[in-house]
Amino acid sequence: MEPLAKLKVVEMGQLIAGPFAAKTLADFGADVIKIEPPKVGDALRKWRLLKDGTSVWWQVQSRNKRSLSLDLRQIEAQDIVRTLVKEADVLIENFRPGTLEGWGLDPEKLLELNPKLIVLRISGYGQTGPYKDKPGFGVVAEAMGGLRHLTAEPGRVPVRVGISIGDTLASLHGVIGILLALQERHNSGKGQIIDIALYEAVFNCMESLLPEYSAFGEVRQAAGSALPGIAPTNAYQCADGGYVLVAGNGDSIFKRLMTVIGRDDLGNDPQLENNDGRVKRVAELDHAIGEWTKTVSTAQALEALDAMAVPAGRIYTVADIASDPHYKARENIQTIQMQDGSKLDVPGVIPKLSRTPGSIKTLAPDIGQNTDEILKSIGLTNDQVASLKERGIAFTK
Repeated sequence: MEPLAKLKVVEMGQLIAGPFAAKTLADFGADVIKIEPPKVGDALRKWRLLKDGTSVWWQVQSRNKRSLSLDLRQIEAQDIVRTLVKEADVLIENFRPGTLEGWGLDPEKLLELNPKLIVLRISGYGQTGPYKDKPGFGVVAEAMGGLRHLTAEPGRVPVRVGISIGDTLASLHGVIGILLALQERHNSGKGQIIDIALYEAVFNCMESLLPEYSAFGEVRQAAGSALPGIAPTNAYQCADGGYVLVAGNGDSIFKRLMTVIGRDDLGNDPQLENNDGRVKRVAELDHAIGEWTKTVSTAQALEALDAMAVPAGRIYTVADIASDPHYKARENIQTIQMQDGSKLDVPGVIPKLSRTPGSIKTLAPDIGQNTDEILKSIGLTNDQVASLKERGIAFTK
């Protein structure tokens, strides 16, 4: 039995933050009912590259879920949510603050219906504070959280990380919050509301950024591929034009690195024994390493560094990922069979549990694929379901 096999989750919202959190729970056995608007469904269905009219991303984000399509603007649809919530363990939503309240689905009222309910609310700025009513997307949160300022070469325009990292960080914080609340519920028997803001999930991962500013007035600046204050660690170009990433910032690792590049004089320099001394001479160290990498290919550099147990790697493309034997051995890539019989590679289930691992059990559903079965499971008759569908309140593709 998977660890969350008896957990009942209602997922509301769309795109990334809320659905990623629900996907993580579903991978480990939770029964996730995803509520989508009629006909169009979750907007993610049309994001990025489409296969037969649907995003292949959809097969990752909504696997292991059931789709219930409702027009939540309608009172009868709102009543269905209330019925579902009475038996649910978790409700996940990532609308703008006030949206649930506008439908009469205030979390406080839902907790009156089901005192054991855990409600995860993810929004751009959180449910409180002067910015709470502003629309917020991950890219804005990444900037406000302090990340975007650091993602650039010095003196050049900050760039975004190539994925929606702000949404994903908020999702993972949300999953942690749910698991914490479930653990606490074992003791109290009560649910609670979890309030996650996209920007603060990013901010929570910004390491020493704030205490450095508080103690020294230091505003960390973009440093390209280097990591300021930790040396040497950088990307160095090789003779074949490729780059090798080298993390030689451990004291003993640094000595081994200097042996690899033929600079034992630096490795044995007492001023460079510790990180603070190396930081003062980081330009000198980067130059020495770069001069060595210019004389070897990327493969030769990695072979030499691996032989001396110096952490190093090359920059992977997705093609590299798809063909890498370590990814295969770890089952990081799994192949699913689509409804048309074609095969699709998707990310495997992470994290890995030794005794109760998660799994991919079902494909991502069509819009409203499970509407009839879900509505009947809460007591609606065939005629009632048909009436809801005829009036556009519920939908099955």
